[in-house]
Amino acid sequence: MRYYRVHTADNAYLTQQPRGIFTAVWRLVDDGILSEAETADYWKNRRYFEEILPVPPFYEQGNPEGAITWFKDTEAGNRIYEQLTFYRDMAAKYGLALYLTECNELPGEVIYEDDYQIAVKNQRNDLPLQTRKIQA
Repeated sequence: MRYYRVHTADNAYLTQQPRGIFTAVWRLVDDGILSEAETADYWKNRRYFEEILPVPPFYEQGNPEGAITWFKDTEAGNRIYEQLTFYRDMAAKYGLALYLTECNELPGEVIYEDDYQIAVKNQRNDLPLQTRKIQA
C-alpha cells in the first residue's frame, strides 16, 4: 500500500521528522501570522477535521513515543487530503513550502491505524522515499 505525508522542510522537535501540514499551519496561527478572519477560518477547519478525521489517542498524552502520521492511499485517506484546501492555501499565502513524501512500504512500527491514516514510531532508516515539492 502507498502511504504519504504532507509536510514542511523543517523538522519537529519532538519527532525529529518533517513537520506535518496540520502542525505547520497551527504554527502560523500560534505565531500570530494569520489575520483575524483567517484565524477564525483556521478554528472552523480544525473543528471540522477533528470531527471527521480520528485524532490518534497518543496525542492526548503529548505524543510520548514521537509518532508521526501518514495518510493511506485509500478513498478515505485521499478524500481527507483533497479537503485540506484551507491549509494548503494558508501555506501558499505565507510562503510556507510544502512537500509530499510517499512510500510503498510501512514506514515504521505502526502504533495506530484507522481508515484514513497510520501512525508510526521508529521510522525506518532504509525506507525508500520519494519526496517532491508541491508548493512554494
